[in-house]
Amino acid sequence: MVWKPPAALFEAQTGLKAIFSLGAGVNGLLDMPSLPRQVPLVRMEDGGMREQMIEYALYVALRQLRRFAAYERDQNAGTWQPRGARTRSKLRIGVLGAGALGGQVARALADFGFSVSVWSRTPKRLDGILSCQGDDGLDHVLANSDLILMFLPLTDATRGLVGHAQLQKLPHGASIANLSRGEVLDDDALLALLDSGHIDEAHLDVFAREPLPEDHPYWRHPRVRITPHVAALTDHRMAAEQVAAKIRQLESGQAITGVVDFERQY
Repeated sequence: MVWKPPAALFEAQTGLKAIFSLGAGVNGLLDMPSLPRQVPLVRMEDGGMREQMIEYALYVALRQLRRFAAYERDQNAGTWQPRGARTRSKLRIGVLGAGALGGQVARALADFGFSVSVWSRTPKRLDGILSCQGDDGLDHVLANSDLILMFLPLTDATRGLVGHAQLQKLPHGASIANLSRGEVLDDDALLALLDSGHIDEAHLDVFAREPLPEDHPYWRHPRVRITPHVAALTDHRMAAEQVAAKIRQLESGQAITGVVDFERQY
C-alpha cells in the first residue's frame, strides 16, 4: 500500500503480488521507472472519497444555481440587485470523466434534480444521463453546460485536454471546477477567459504544481476559488477495509476492480 513511495522500494521488493495506491490517481506511480509492470497496480476507487466529492460538487452547483458569486460581487460594490429564481433542472452540468468518482457524482447531481451530461473516453452507461464520447462528444457537453466539473485521470491523452479552444466552447458566463489533476487544464487559457468574462468563476482544488506557488495569479484572482487538494481525502479506516477485502479476493483467485490498465494509464 503506497502513496508517493521512494523508487528504492520497488527495487528492493521483488516478490510483490499487488500494489495498492492509496489515492485515486496513479500518474505519479506510473512515472516511476522502477514500478514493476508485471504486478497488478490497483487504484483506490472510493476510500471515503465519493461522499466528499459529491459534497464539493453540490456546493459548486448550488453556488452557480443561486448566483452566490454575483451576490458577493454586489456586496463588495454596495449594490442591491435581486436576481430571479431558477429551478435545478435549468442548470446544465457537464461532468468530464465518468469513472468511479465522476460517475457517482454525476448520478448524485442528476438525482438532486440538475440536468447532467457526462463525457468519457470510453462509452459509459448511466441511466437517465446523456453520455458522450470522442471529440464531438466533448464539444457537445462543453457547448451545453453552464457548469463543468472535471474528474479526469492524468494520462498522455488528457494532459492539457481542456485548453483555450475547449473553454471557449462553454456558454458565456459558465463556471468550471477542476477536482481531478491540475495538468489537464491550461492555466493561461483559463485566466484569459476569466479576465474576459467568458467564464464567470473557477473552483480549483488541484494544480500542476503543489503547493501552488505564492506568486501564482490564481491566488489573487477575484473569480477563482482555491482549495488545497482537499476535495476528497482518503478515509484511512475505510481504505484499509477496502484494500483488505481485495487482498482476500486475490488470495482466493477472484477478480478485483480498480486494476490499472497500463496502456490507458488508469
